[in-house]
This record gives sequence, structure tokens and C-alpha cells, in this order.
Amino acid sequence: MNYHSPVLLKESVDALNIKEDGVYVDVTFGGGGHSREILSRLGENGRLFAFDQDPDAQQNKIDDDRFVLIGENFRFISRFLRFYGVKKVDGVLADLGVSSHQFDEAERGFSTRFDADLDMRMDQKSDLSAKKIINKYEEKELADILFLYGELRSARALAKTIVEAREEEDIETSFQLKEVLQKHLPKAKEHKILAQIFQAVRIEVNQELEVLKEFLEQMPKLLNDDGRLSVISYHSLEDRLVKRFIRTGLFVGEPEKDFYGNISVPMQKVGKMIVPTKEEIKVNNRARSAKLRIATLK
Repeated sequence: MNYHSPVLLKESVDALNIKEDGVYVDVTFGGGGHSREILSRLGENGRLFAFDQDPDAQQNKIDDDRFVLIGENFRFISRFLRFYGVKKVDGVLADLGVSSHQFDEAERGFSTRFDADLDMRMDQKSDLSAKKIINKYEEKELADILFLYGELRSARALAKTIVEAREEEDIETSFQLKEVLQKHLPKAKEHKILAQIFQAVRIEVNQELEVLKEFLEQMPKLLNDDGRLSVISYHSLEDRLVKRFIRTGLFVGEPEKDFYGNISVPMQKVGKMIVPTKEEIKVNNRARSAKLRIATLK
């Protein structure tokens, strides 16, 4: 599959504990690898809904009467499922992050490997692009994004350099940005630091952490009593949110205790965190940072 090699394919679909006549949702359709695996386990009365806001993903649509592809952001999962008369589902799968296709298409601007327009929009209708962030955001805003989303200690210095450079001319391409920041990119760490910078800007462009929070908050009401949530994340910011929500039902703070010292948490974890095997990483290097967490209603 050239578009995207699904990570932890068997493990993430096994996690859904699929019933033949169940209703399932793949919120990150991409190349359709996970969706095809789910469909292969469903009977003729089963149903699968998938979400993907990237128009490129529409080309991978599966011709199956049991399948519906919704071209929207999965933060709106409950709203769009209601449109199809669905209030509860038996399982939801999310493979977070960027698809191989988005990284490999130079003009999308996701990769540090290509000299391309600073874009990074998963939803190509969005007004907010990487170019806009790099050229229009205030220095403090830029520094905050680089620190919070890229976990870069040099965030202030990087932001200052960007702002000084764009006063001379707009920074429009990935290689231009790389050139501007060259003094902050020691040879041994150049790739790592650039990847962190691109990750930070991409998260801001696509509001990835806010989308994830909104999505997770809908799970307790959307899942049936024995329904399953299967989430694959690729960096610590995402994984922390998923882990924390499953453990506490919150993203900050701790759940309140009742008179008897008990806490009420909507979900509970199923099994331990799963990571790819060495064999899978050898075949698909992008799987190396993947973490799968599984939860059900309490």
C-alpha cells in the first residue's frame, strides 16, 4: 500500500473485539488499511464509518455497502454519526499523526526532506498554514508553540531568529526556514531539531491536541457499555493526553473523590500499552515511535 502502511494493524483491530453485526468507526482513514481489516471481520449487518478531512484520502474510498467515508475532522465524530442515525458504537479506532502519503508528497510541506511551500494543512480548506504561522505570529506566540509542541529548549532563540529574518523577506519554503535557522542546527542534531520544529508548527496548523481532546471527551457517551477505544499515538504529547484521559477522565488535575474516598472515572484501560515489534519497525521505520492504548467504559 503506497499511500500509507498501517501501523500495529492486527493489534489495533484486535483491540476492538469486533462483533460481526457491530458498528465501528475508523477516525483516521488515510489509505484505508485499518478500515479494510475491520471490514474483513464484520458480517453483512456490520457497519463501518470512517473520517478523513484530507481530500487525497477520498481516492482510497472502499466500495462496500457496509462502509461510509465522511470527509470531515474527527473532532465532529458524534455530530456526523447522528446525521447517519448513529448514537452509539461498538468501537472506535484512531491512528493519530501524519500519513506516509502526507509526508511523501513534497508539495504538502510536511517533510523536512523536500523544498516545498510551508503548508502542513491536513484540511486543505483551512485558512491557517505553516507559512502564516511562521510569517505572522508574534515572537512570543512562536516561542510558545516551539516550546510546548516541539519541546525545544531553544524555543525563544529560534523564534527570535525567525522574526528577525522575516523582516527582510517572507519565509515561504521549508528549505528557506532551514537556512534561516542554520546557526541553531548543529550537524549532529540537525535532523532531530528540524523534526521537532516541523512537528510543533504542524500541531498548531491542525490544532491536533485540541482535536484529540475534543474527540476523547466524546467517547464515554458514544461507546456502548462494552465498546472499545483503540488509539495509536506517535509522540509523547498525544500519548500523555490519551493515557491521562483513560486513567482520570481529565487532561489536567485529578478527579474528585466522593465522601468515601472513591473516584468516578468514565473509562478503564484494557491490557498494557502495546508497541510495534522489531520486525514491524524494520519493515516500516515510521512505526518506531508508535504506542497503542486500549480502553473500554467502566
